[in-house]
Order: sequence, then C-alpha cells, then structure tokens
Amino acid sequence: MMVALLPMPALAAEEGGEGEAINIPEIVLEHLADSYEWHIATYEGKHLSIPLPIIIRSANTGEWYFCTEHSLKDLPQSEGFFVSEEHHGKIYQRMPDGSEERPLDLSITKSVLQIWIVVAILIIVFLSCARWYKKHDVKDQAPGGFVGAMEMIVMTIHDDLIKSSIGEKHYKPYAPYLLTVFFFILTCNLIGLIPVFPGGANVTGNINITFFLALCTMLAINIFANKEYWKEIFWPDVPLFLKAYPAPIMPIIELFGVFTKPFALMIRLFANMMAGHAVMLSFTCVIFLGWSMGVGFGLGLNAFSILMLLFMNLLELLVAFVQAYVFTMLSAVFIGLAHQDHHAE
Repeated sequence: MMVALLPMPALAAEEGGEGEAINIPEIVLEHLADSYEWHIATYEGKHLSIPLPIIIRSANTGEWYFCTEHSLKDLPQSEGFFVSEEHHGKIYQRMPDGSEERPLDLSITKSVLQIWIVVAILIIVFLSCARWYKKHDVKDQAPGGFVGAMEMIVMTIHDDLIKSSIGEKHYKPYAPYLLTVFFFILTCNLIGLIPVFPGGANVTGNINITFFLALCTMLAINIFANKEYWKEIFWPDVPLFLKAYPAPIMPIIELFGVFTKPFALMIRLFANMMAGHAVMLSFTCVIFLGWSMGVGFGLGLNAFSILMLLFMNLLELLVAFVQAYVFTMLSAVFIGLAHQDHHAE
C-alpha cells in the first residue's frame, strides 16, 4: 500500500543491474523527513515528483530568492546556497569566510502543503455540516449520514471528554480549541496513511508539529490557570520542610511538572506516528529485498510482508484515532487541573 511513496534510488540501482543492496534505513528516513518536493513514484530510474516553492532570505546580502529545489543551482554562485544532507536535507548557505549558516527559510515544504490540505478538508467538512444545520430544524429532523456521524463524534468529544475532564464551570472557553486539535490530528493521521498525493506526508510524525501543538496546550494551561493552581505549585499543602526549609523540594518538582506535561504530549504523539510510518515502510521494502535475494525468498517474504502490511494499516487506522483522542484527553485533563476549586470547596 505504501509502495508509491518510496523515493528509491536503491531500487533504481537494482533495476539498472548493478546489484547494489537496498538501503532500507535510507529509504525510511527519506520518507519520514520533510522535503522541498513531493515525491510520488519512481519508475525505471525516473522520479515523478511535484516541485514546491522555496522562499529563502540570504544571510549574506539580505535578498529574497524564490525557486524550486531543481533550480536552486541557478541562483547566484556568490550566495552559496546548497541542500545539506548532514542537516536532514535543509538549505544552508556557504558564507565568504567558509562557514555554513542557515538562511531564513519560509519555503512551502511537503509538511506545510500537507497541513494546508488538511485545513482545506476540515473547512469543507465543517462548512458543509453547518450548511445542513442552517437549512434544517434540528427539533423536527435529526441529521443522518455523514452529518449525523460528524455530530456523533463532536458530541462524544465535547460531552464525554472535554466537559467531563475540565468541569461544567470552565470547559466552554477551551472546547473550540480542543475540538480543533482533535480533528486536526485525526485528519493528519488518516491522510498520512494514503500512499499517494495528496496523502502520505508524515505531519504528526514531525516533532516540530507536535511541539507546536504541545506548546499551545501549555499556554492554555498556564496563562488562564486560577490562583489555586499556582498555589499548589509554589505553596502546596505539604509539611513545611518539603516546601520551604531547608530547600523548596516540592515547589521545584511541581514547577518542573509544568514543562514535563506538554513535553510528554509532544513525544507521545511524535513517537507513535513516526514509528507506525517507519514500520510500514520497512515491511514494504522487505518485498523488494526478497526479490533481490531470489524467487524463493521473494515469494516467501512477499506473502509475509503483505500480511504484515495489511495488519499494520488496520492497526494504524486505530492508532490514528487513539492518538488524537489521547492528546485531546490529556490536554483537557491538564487544563482541568489548572481550574480545580479549593479542596475545602
């Protein structure tokens, strides 16, 4: 299912008869990394890809340049732009003194384009649902079909997760954010399982994306927390020797927890989604590896890989929902802890 995604120079070498081994780690890491083009397929050594716009500002002259990865070499040689393999395929600039610097890069990369596609899908879905509610009276007619399914999911997340985790008094300001986070992560996870454009990008397996989502949750927790939340951090209800003398042990631990909670959110989502993509790609590569070892190995490994790919794809469908649900649930729980009433109340 994932074969069309593979930008496989190693497979091209096999077809050319050179007998080079398939470099599975290189193939997997190339797919997981962000890029300045959207690779679709490789056939007979030729790569089919969509070039994406590169927008960079020179660290040397301050001038802006617009190009694609293929035309990067056509920029002025004095600027010294190049794609650095040591820095995960990012554009760097070779300065006159020989040093290498990272220019200001506002390029539309594969992950950025995938996020735009996800946002467009969400806008279309929810505007179509809103249009149905404008045209119908919900007191006389219940929504059915796709609109009914969306209402069921929204109400489940809103009532059973957000409302119950944060509390009846405080949940309303946070419900729009948490619903947005849930559907954004879910859609990114699902569209990432599609093996061809416009799917296949590893958005939620990109730690920069999960870092931003966790940062938003961290700000929602700490900016709007009540005084009881901060009291439990800096002056908790524990014996005095634990919170003041000879050292403020508990306040230090609680303050450390302010940062470890969003950090756990970031790593959990990133690691689970990246691992799923890596395992599926690895099993896909095993198919080609088996044929390179002979017909007998090819038939046996093909059957094994296809079964495992089917299992992993079904498992990833479940993981796509579970990870979106867990991220939203933990965010709601942490926000709820920041709005707890006093113990006496």
